Amino acid sequence: MPGTRKRRTALAALGAAVSIACTVLTAAAGSWASGTSAAAPFACRVDYAANDWGSGFGANVTISNLGSSAVDGWTLTYTYTGDQTLRNGWSGTWSQSGKKITVTALSWNSSVPAGGSVSTGANFSYSGTNAKPTDFAVNGAVCTGTGPTTTTTTTTTSTPPVDGPAPALRVSGNRIVTAKGEPYRLLGVSRSSGEFACVQGKGMWDGGPVDQASVNAMKTWNIHAVRVPLNEECWLGVNGSPGGAAYQQAVKDYVNLLVANGINVILDLHWTWGAYPTGPDWHCKDEHAVCQKPMPDARYAPQFWTGVATAFKGNDAVVFDLFNEPYPEIASDWNKTLGWQCWRDGGMCTGLPYETAGMQNLVDAVRATGATNVLMLGGLEWANDMREWLSHKPNDPLGNLAASWHSYSNNACATQSCWDSQVAPLAEQVPVVIGEFGQNNCGFDYMRQLADWADAHHLSYLAWTWNPWGCTTGAVLVKDWNGTPEPGVGEGFKAHLLTQNPYR
Repeated sequence: MPGTRKRRTALAALGAAVSIACTVLTAAAGSWASGTSAAAPFACRVDYAANDWGSGFGANVTISNLGSSAVDGWTLTYTYTGDQTLRNGWSGTWSQSGKKITVTALSWNSSVPAGGSVSTGANFSYSGTNAKPTDFAVNGAVCTGTGPTTTTTTTTTSTPPVDGPAPALRVSGNRIVTAKGEPYRLLGVSRSSGEFACVQGKGMWDGGPVDQASVNAMKTWNIHAVRVPLNEECWLGVNGSPGGAAYQQAVKDYVNLLVANGINVILDLHWTWGAYPTGPDWHCKDEHAVCQKPMPDARYAPQFWTGVATAFKGNDAVVFDLFNEPYPEIASDWNKTLGWQCWRDGGMCTGLPYETAGMQNLVDAVRATGATNVLMLGGLEWANDMREWLSHKPNDPLGNLAASWHSYSNNACATQSCWDSQVAPLAEQVPVVIGEFGQNNCGFDYMRQLADWADAHHLSYLAWTWNPWGCTTGAVLVKDWNGTPEPGVGEGFKAHLLTQNPYR
């Protein structure tokens, strides 16, 4: 849950974001740049986000090719309404004439493949107001919000969740597959509140609906998977209310409803017991399961997974995410070697005053029940560092393990070069599920880039979060329980999901 991730406090100032679907129409040669020829028209979308610090801002612009063929050459134009002044740009040739901005492709990023995108950016100074530009044009044609003029029909690759039950899943090589062996991706959202329901006195599911109407709202987004964070003390009846049998039954009812509607469920152990009194000032020091701890505890976490696995044994449409966001290395002064050892083996880890349960302990607890469900395991640094996941992979007699990677725009690994070097090699060996992703404003530019990259690498992903909390600092998808998307982030992610098919 973003509100608990204190390592994300170094956020950029909130930026303005706008996403415009557009089609580049045919333009006469030379009509947009004197002495040049117009590049070929293509269906596109322009995403604009500004990181504003008061007297200046950084503008980040992404041009996406929505067409069925690659294009070579692009020139972007738009205008500001204030006194914004260009200072410097990157990943494109930036120029300014009056209030008009022109950006031309460089030799290395002039080609935009079908379904791909290219990003560019610049820094500006300004005074007064800093309104979002709205008149984006590419290759001289205004973004109209319609398809190419030569296209008479619209096709989609989306496959809405079926009326029957969600497919049973297992791991085969580096892919999650159905019982029939068909590759399958978990594409959807997290539905927060099960992690804090009983310990914050807010009632089950934060007062939000978990009925058929709420599931139908999800299906209109083409959501095929829902990640449900849980609290071990609530499940075990150790602390808070509702707890014990009442909490367990509420979880079972919601899971069964989702699965019956063709939506796979990921059950995530989110909040756990364990005092960390010597942690950083920002860290929650309460021993009860009221926040994200560095590692699961040996006292309750194995009991939790024994209970959950017993409850859902035989239902392989349900996936178990063993622990939300480990970060044991922080207690050993960021020693990653000690952190990975703690992650896998547990015990009395350096700097942590409670006995921890390692990932091997939790795998063993689940398998001891006879449950065959797919298990997800997040890496270090709040599940963002996956570099030694393979070398510390626990033993699973069923070979049903997937890597759970979390990616937010202010994480350490938040660039395509990092994804290519650290995550792509892992995805060649085991299934990778982006268990959470989002960005630190209410735009969709970072999320779009990551989702496009994940699609190209056959990764699953679940955005945070399907809760109408109001999008002021990002990571909130909906305005209400009916599924009305938040501008920018929600609209962008919904539109993206509607193009996706989990079987591809």
